[in-house]
Amino acid sequence: MTEILMPAMGESIHEATVLTLLKKPGDRVEIDEPLLEVATDKVDTEIPATQAGILKEWLVQEGDVATIGKPICRVETDAAGTTSSESPTPKAPEEINDTEEAASYLENQVQTAISEPVRSEGTPQAGRYYSPLVLTISQTEGISMDELNTVPGTGVDGRVTKNDMLDYVARRSTPSAAPEPKPAPVTSAPAVSKPSFSTGDVEIQEMDRMRKLIAERMVDSKRIAPHVSSFVETDMTAIVRWRERMKVQFQKEYGENLTYTPLLIEAVVKAIKDFPMINSSVDGDRILIKKAVNVGMAVALPSGNLIVPVIHNADQYNLVGLTKKINDLTKRARENKLKADDLADGTYTVSNIGTFGNLMGTPIIVQPQVAIMAFGAIQKKPAVIETPEGDLIGIRHKMFISHSYDHRIVDGSLGGQFVKRVSDYLEAFDADRKLI
Repeated sequence: MTEILMPAMGESIHEATVLTLLKKPGDRVEIDEPLLEVATDKVDTEIPATQAGILKEWLVQEGDVATIGKPICRVETDAAGTTSSESPTPKAPEEINDTEEAASYLENQVQTAISEPVRSEGTPQAGRYYSPLVLTISQTEGISMDELNTVPGTGVDGRVTKNDMLDYVARRSTPSAAPEPKPAPVTSAPAVSKPSFSTGDVEIQEMDRMRKLIAERMVDSKRIAPHVSSFVETDMTAIVRWRERMKVQFQKEYGENLTYTPLLIEAVVKAIKDFPMINSSVDGDRILIKKAVNVGMAVALPSGNLIVPVIHNADQYNLVGLTKKINDLTKRARENKLKADDLADGTYTVSNIGTFGNLMGTPIIVQPQVAIMAFGAIQKKPAVIETPEGDLIGIRHKMFISHSYDHRIVDGSLGGQFVKRVSDYLEAFDADRKLI
């Protein structure tokens, strides 16, 4: 009898709420097959089996809080896959037209072949790992490694699971059957419509789970950290003109939209290098200054909720890499496809409230970080321009930057200098800069 433990889901995640048990006692489970769905304060995800065998007992139930590293179920392992020689010969895949019948056939084939040594020809695509079970299915069904590399995975970190293979081969055997869309295995708490009702002139709507979590985190942050805010107005004219000139070329060369966000985050990263104390957290009476520069960026979801994916080691990207990373995280956030690691270990956060037409704001710090920056809308304004011939009035592109910081360890001097340094980097942007 083997116990399956609740796996680690990111440095800052210590527990998860059990949403759905996907297997019943007595069911057979295979390695990488989803066992249960859980929710953390960051994402919802499926937990796969790490052992193959018969599920004997659940140690958690739906609604329970499961602790990372603690047992969640017991599985009786065995030499799975022995079948009687008297069993009827299964039909070949080409003789099967029904998708469910195809899946049943494949299940039988897998049980027969799983105990045999696995031999695979070819090399897995970079970043992909295939379990012995998946390789057995591909070998049994004559799927080459090149073809296997194209099979979409719904397991943890995009891993291909047994169910992915069964679905793929069933569709492969019945080309006329329309594939059923599979839900993303990891989500950023998709919007769920909550019941609402009216009483007089008031409509009452129940908060969804994500909104409750956001509310709790915001109240905690205001209680924990004494917030102070500083503001500067920045001349963005050089950046605006450069982006207008380069965005078409950027799209052609790299297939990505060049927004202002990577340019803003690039300036923040430079300023963090100048003022490392901003990149810290508080632990009792200790200040933890982080060496990794992991910049979180607030993303508004279609549901109206907010999520903060993290650009890990943001200081190691050039502008092209930063743009690709930001676009990828933003896209996956809005499609509910973020993983737990995408939301973990942020050390500083930015919010581009200018996308909503806001001039400035006072953002709330993401705990346990000690500061957060908000960028307002870029507007054309008359401004004084200093020239060798004297001062002139001209039209410039201006933007307000708001900086909220934890006054326990960030005083006005550091908080004010930091936001001014970000502004200085933006105003000193090289208008002749190349893409690389």
